[in-house]
Amino acid sequence: MKPETTTRRSFLTALPALAAAPVLARDYGPGAPPVRYPEPDVIALDKAFDKYRIGSAPIERLHTGMYWAEGPAWSGQGGYLVWSDIPSDVQHRWLQDDGRVTTLHKPAGHSNGNTFDRQGRQVSFEHGHRRVVRYEPDGGLTVLADKFDGKPFNAPNDGVVHPDGSVWFTDPGYGSLGNYEGNKGDLLLKEAVYRIDPGGKVEKVTDEIFKPNGLCFSPDYRRLYVADTGSTHYPEAPKNIKVWEVDGTRLRNGREFASMAMTFPGTSGPDGRPPRKVAGLADGIRCDKDGNLWSSAGWVGEGYDGVHIFSPQGQRIGQIVLPEVCSNVCFGGPRRNRLFMTASRSLYAVHVETQGAHWC
Repeated sequence: MKPETTTRRSFLTALPALAAAPVLARDYGPGAPPVRYPEPDVIALDKAFDKYRIGSAPIERLHTGMYWAEGPAWSGQGGYLVWSDIPSDVQHRWLQDDGRVTTLHKPAGHSNGNTFDRQGRQVSFEHGHRRVVRYEPDGGLTVLADKFDGKPFNAPNDGVVHPDGSVWFTDPGYGSLGNYEGNKGDLLLKEAVYRIDPGGKVEKVTDEIFKPNGLCFSPDYRRLYVADTGSTHYPEAPKNIKVWEVDGTRLRNGREFASMAMTFPGTSGPDGRPPRKVAGLADGIRCDKDGNLWSSAGWVGEGYDGVHIFSPQGQRIGQIVLPEVCSNVCFGGPRRNRLFMTASRSLYAVHVETQGAHWC
């Protein structure tokens, strides 16, 4: 597979008419009418999801106005959420004490994903500078990796930290395919997943995927899940989430974990519609402590875009429907039981009856 130079924007213009469905059917603004409990847009598709729904927990829009919101990560030490607005080259911070939103870093290297290590230090994956960086407590910035085999990365996208101190990240190259989310330039490496060991050595752990995007570990760190968004540039790419078994510093037995294809049931009556099958894209993903995978979902339209929840066996058991394309998710709050969702121009949140599997 030869990396192509089509931009994400050109992909969006080619979306089918289905994506043109109204995106603001529900008002989330300050003067919005109340929503009758239980929250209608947290949907159980299987009884297995019932125990994770909270009847009196609404979906809230916490902030809006970004151009493309991404990379939510919870700082347990700081009591805040950080996320990126990639085109604006800024990282925002939402404070749990009073809900204020402040600027954390600007410029921010057109960062996409963010996470925190076990020392509470923020790790970011920069499109603009094609590198992985760590923000130090004294205000300094440490470059963890910017090359592999002597070549610059394509545009690091998202990452997670392992308990052994290693950083695992994806490099699909979106930030280098245009000037909107980074700096336009050639992709010099095959799209892949990498590992930075605590000593700084960079290893490629797999390139058996078209365009690796969001990723997360299972609760016991024995499996690594990776979302494939390769269909934006490779027509033969599946719209799915893959999983590998983690064997020390290696991955093995890669396979499909879940397809993003979904069938909407038909409607009866004289104006009824037949069932229709659609498939969007997963992006950012996280596991809860029970091993369920919570995946952002989008690029289809109303009734699909938001968050899809899969059981440990890969069965879609629930949905959180949002009025915007969802890019990424993370668990946070003092009890790690609040799901934060970056979606196009906005930041959303909803409490759920589970907890994130890991500290970030």
